[in-house]
Amino acid sequence: MYTNEMLESMKKVEAAREANAALEPRRMTAEEKDTLLATYHPDYKQGEFDVLKIGPNKGEKVPTELAALLQANSRVNPADIDLSNPDYDVDVLIIGGGGAGASAAIEADNGGASTMIVTKLRIGDANTMMAEGGIQAADKPNDSPAIHYLDAFGGGHFAAKPELLYKLVNEAPEAILWLNELGVEFDKDKDGTMITTHGGGTSRKRMHAAKDYSGAEIMRTLRDEVLNRNIPVVDFTAAIELILDDNGKAAGAVLMNMETKEILIARAKTVIIATGGAGRLHYQGFPTSNHYGATADGLVLGYRAGAKLLYADTLQYHPTGAAYPEQIFGALVTEKVRSLGAKLINVDGEAFMHPLETRDVSAASIIRECSDRQKGVHTADGVGVWLDTPMIELKNGEGTIEKRIPAMLRMFGKYGIDIRKEPILVYPTLHYQNGGLDITAEGMTNIENLYVAGEAVGGIHGRNRLMGNSLLDIIVFGRNAGRNASAKSKDVELGQLTLDHVEKFAKEMADAGIVTDVVSPKLLPRYTHKK
Repeated sequence: MYTNEMLESMKKVEAAREANAALEPRRMTAEEKDTLLATYHPDYKQGEFDVLKIGPNKGEKVPTELAALLQANSRVNPADIDLSNPDYDVDVLIIGGGGAGASAAIEADNGGASTMIVTKLRIGDANTMMAEGGIQAADKPNDSPAIHYLDAFGGGHFAAKPELLYKLVNEAPEAILWLNELGVEFDKDKDGTMITTHGGGTSRKRMHAAKDYSGAEIMRTLRDEVLNRNIPVVDFTAAIELILDDNGKAAGAVLMNMETKEILIARAKTVIIATGGAGRLHYQGFPTSNHYGATADGLVLGYRAGAKLLYADTLQYHPTGAAYPEQIFGALVTEKVRSLGAKLINVDGEAFMHPLETRDVSAASIIRECSDRQKGVHTADGVGVWLDTPMIELKNGEGTIEKRIPAMLRMFGKYGIDIRKEPILVYPTLHYQNGGLDITAEGMTNIENLYVAGEAVGGIHGRNRLMGNSLLDIIVFGRNAGRNASAKSKDVELGQLTLDHVEKFAKEMADAGIVTDVVSPKLLPRYTHKK
């Protein structure tokens, strides 16, 4: 199964394991990090971005794949859409059925609003389900939200919107309590104290986890709560255009049944976009750890309606995606593996960086090691570096991997790789959309009554996100959007429903000389049909 080169390299890794386990690699200076990122991180590759010609972010750069969707044709012709007799009429319409959408639905329901979730796949088919490592919260005596803020603000290159990050860290302890009371099975000691660990860029152990199934456990619990409350969920139905009223306020969405292509109209006093990420656009040809539906739909819907984007040019490439075997190429190898003591090792058996640098620095280090330094391990399909997983049990004792990261053990075990005995090959994978729609601390965009939560938000994390802050933001900002949208809906008097913004956007495209056969939102990736 392994090539001779891989086997020879594995011998070097094994021979150096004890020495590498005892080694504390030097942390990079701020100047070294800046130079490394500017040279090797994908966000800095100028040729991979386009400047927007129209819309609220005209003149700003975004990835070429996203630009093509933001400046594309609508899936609907407004002249063909009858808005006079809605199929659904609710107080709060939530677009997206992941952790943010479910959290929003629970709180909107608590607020007494009639609430509905519409999702193009099934509720729970989301990046939330695929998150592994944990969720941050400063709830231990040696920690505080202020320290959490400093870690996250620095990790995000001091670019986070302060009011959003302030909300994230201050509401984190309560978010953990809320999830615990709903029934999330967090890892705990015998006395009931929650077990916490470090993540990259954290100065305190504040990562709460449910083994390495953290996202799945949180999503299971939220989904059950939504269904137990009988909150309506319309599965396999995508939002393909927002509806505004004649005062320019959000007033619902045009929906499309993914199987029958039937068009449906949902009227709503407030709308929450919770559509998640963009990994399935495969920016710069990278593999992705994202679920099948992560195609930036919410960004497209919001932008065409006039909502502003923030930091749409920044993505997170998780440093450790599976680079071998090819069947799981790009699948996430949780940062928790490094939290537990595994180090990144090159082809010669050398530990070439500190294992808990921030994600962007770690990803850029691996790319440098495999490119300019020529110290990557080659496979039939690409290149990677070793993540020396047997080091975990060397440091923490036999049984640690089975107990703490069973999902990783099983994922590689399916292909005959025992991560307790053999290192694994990794390479950066497209993981997270740092940028998104710009919101206030209340969760609203510049379009009145249009809220956003979760990965579709820009600005919470700045230009890089620390491990464990995404599962946190879907809870904090999902609940925030649900509460505020529910309260706002009580005072909303909707005007006449309209799709005038779609026609206006089409005219902007024509005036700018944009001619394209692309329609958006993309909805799903296509891997089998090529021109």
